[in-house]
Amino acid sequence: MNKVLEEFSKIGIIPVIALNDANDAEPLAKALIEGGLPCAEVTFRTDAAEESIRIMASKFPEMLVGAGTVLTTDQVDRAVNAGAKFIVSPGLNPKVVKYCVEKNIPITPGCANPSDVEQAIELGLEVVKFFPAEANGGLPVIKAMSAPYNKMKFMPTGGITAKNITSYLDFKKIIACGGSWMVNGDMVKTKDWEGITRLTKEAVATMLGFTMKHVGINNQNEGDAQSQADKFASIFGVEKAEGNSSIFVNQMVEVMKGQGKGKNGHIAVGTNYVDRAVYHLEKRGFTFDESSKQFNEDGTLKFIYFTEEIGGFAIHLTQNK
Repeated sequence: MNKVLEEFSKIGIIPVIALNDANDAEPLAKALIEGGLPCAEVTFRTDAAEESIRIMASKFPEMLVGAGTVLTTDQVDRAVNAGAKFIVSPGLNPKVVKYCVEKNIPITPGCANPSDVEQAIELGLEVVKFFPAEANGGLPVIKAMSAPYNKMKFMPTGGITAKNITSYLDFKKIIACGGSWMVNGDMVKTKDWEGITRLTKEAVATMLGFTMKHVGINNQNEGDAQSQADKFASIFGVEKAEGNSSIFVNQMVEVMKGQGKGKNGHIAVGTNYVDRAVYHLEKRGFTFDESSKQFNEDGTLKFIYFTEEIGGFAIHLTQNK
């Protein structure tokens, strides 16, 4: 999979935007980046698209900027010359796709049926856009349609919202989702960039779904651990679940039988997608202990410790489910 598509997967949400005024491109890009989504699909539905791409790509080189609603090879050239790093089209136009493939330009064409998907496979693509997602039956259709195509990944766009995005992203054949709910049209008109940043942060938070899983408490010896575990069991009115190195009580407290990670213990933070959480948290300046990584059978990350302790507690990410 090429680097752009890998970046899609890590980001998780691809903002789809349409700008009527290129002067809005810079503050909008800044709002998206500050909100945690350093990416934008700028649709060629308006005359300002090309210049908007140029401004975003030049002002924010760290941002993954691409062009959407691309219908012709001429638009491909204009978009790429303006700085677009990927192309998205509403349908599968073989001429446009071949043109992009020959020039090594990442393209994600719209596909809504098996015939489209098979054309995409024949053209050498790894990812297609499912559009319009909700109008075409949503996740159940993607699951049914994708069954024969083990290596094909999908990027649903159209009708994706904060309410349904995690149900889409939970399906392993979906690489990312395109959405526009965080780029509210009225907010763009009124230049409410702070509001767009807030909605973007909320979108990322919804996707990652951080939860407090449990607190781990270190002890000097097993006797102390048993005593503490008994007290917590009495508080919660439940039985202890004893393991080799620790005792769990009500899944909320892990009493260590010795000195575990962290000066005082550890805190387990759950997330819907550990891989994506690491990507987004690294963008915020956090670092991780690579030696602590644990993986699911499919190769996705399921567990990792932060490098830094907080308040004497080691912090690790773990899968919510």
